[in-house]
Amino acid sequence: MFKVLVIAYYYPPMGLSGVQRTLKFTKYMKEFDWEPTVITAGRTGYYAHDLSLLKEVEKYGINVIRTDAKDINSKLALWGTVKMPREFIRKILSYISKLIFIPDNKISWAKKAFVVASEELSKNNYDAIFVTIPPFSSFPEAVKLKEKFNIPLFVDYRDLWVGNQFNLAPTPYHKYKHKKLEYQSLRMADKVITVNRKTKENILTKYPFLSFEDIVILPHGFDPDDFDKNPSVKREKYKLVITYTGIFYEKITPKYFLQAFKKLLLERPDIARYIELHFIGHFRKENHKLVRKLKIQEYVKDFGYLNHSDTIVKMNSSDILWMMVGNGENYSTVSTGKLLEYFGTRKPIIACVPDGAAKDAAKQYGASFITEPDDVQGIKQIFIDIYNLYKSNKLPVPNEDFVAQHNRKMLAEKLTKEFQFKLKEIV
Repeated sequence: MFKVLVIAYYYPPMGLSGVQRTLKFTKYMKEFDWEPTVITAGRTGYYAHDLSLLKEVEKYGINVIRTDAKDINSKLALWGTVKMPREFIRKILSYISKLIFIPDNKISWAKKAFVVASEELSKNNYDAIFVTIPPFSSFPEAVKLKEKFNIPLFVDYRDLWVGNQFNLAPTPYHKYKHKKLEYQSLRMADKVITVNRKTKENILTKYPFLSFEDIVILPHGFDPDDFDKNPSVKREKYKLVITYTGIFYEKITPKYFLQAFKKLLLERPDIARYIELHFIGHFRKENHKLVRKLKIQEYVKDFGYLNHSDTIVKMNSSDILWMMVGNGENYSTVSTGKLLEYFGTRKPIIACVPDGAAKDAAKQYGASFITEPDDVQGIKQIFIDIYNLYKSNKLPVPNEDFVAQHNRKMLAEKLTKEFQFKLKEIV
């Protein structure tokens, strides 16, 4: 059994989709002869905690070392789950944070994780280090571990660093510092993992010293276990249920989707009255205000934040799933974990996305209705098309071969093979 040290700030009991990629990698590593030890955050104040994911960690006996620090989330630990502020307040706080901290406000935790990881590596032999970003501050600290202990380093880009659509540098100085840090870190990495081709191309363009073989694509995915253990529940079929899971922030907004439904209600009330819009996650006050303004309250159901198991049940019990990615700089690289997990349901998907990774994935899935994010007329027409197909029992089915490529267990096997290849090179 080989051993890998995993450095991941976001890990259960924290929730939301960014946590699940690392959790599922570590869940399946042992089946391929790699035993993970995870260094992650201690108690944190965070938007979502998910005890069902924590139970999964415990069930599979994953060794976890929890590390407290002085980052803002740790200081908010006494509050437990922190309420997500209104979007304009979140943007202000985010901007201030980006001005003060380079590369991010988790730098205190990353430095503490380096100390804890050094102690662990001094006591036990490890064959690889795997760091997942964001937070980006973890990457330079993982480089220090590689240099200190001479262990191969693998970095997993869940999102871009420089040019990240949610983390744009506030000044030219910040941009310079970010790029310098990323350049220095990538110089030391033995292998780079990315979630899609667009992200890989972006990194290769910025850093020509990297070769095509230096970067491996392992997409987001779904865990078949989740869908087997959390089947759909029976419900009345007089309504067509369209479900969204997750949060809204930056340019990811329900605004155009809700406006399209209002347009449908005015023009085709005969169809609208048979549709329900379900939201699972953080549907904030400003979104409820928009629902009231549009006078569509009776068609919208907000279930709040649910743990992952209950969310899977809701997804399986829905007729259609909806997701969106906003238009903006580098949004073409976004292929959300949510979309790829939707694939596990085999349900038709409404994808309101710009050109890029998410659109490419939705097309290959096959059972997708695709529009631009802000195309109100186009979304309204999709409602009509879906309803007609639903009534005639002709909704599209996905490309099963494509779905199979996103099985979390298979992706974990591919990751461990990358570990093995590197060890063979060293020998």
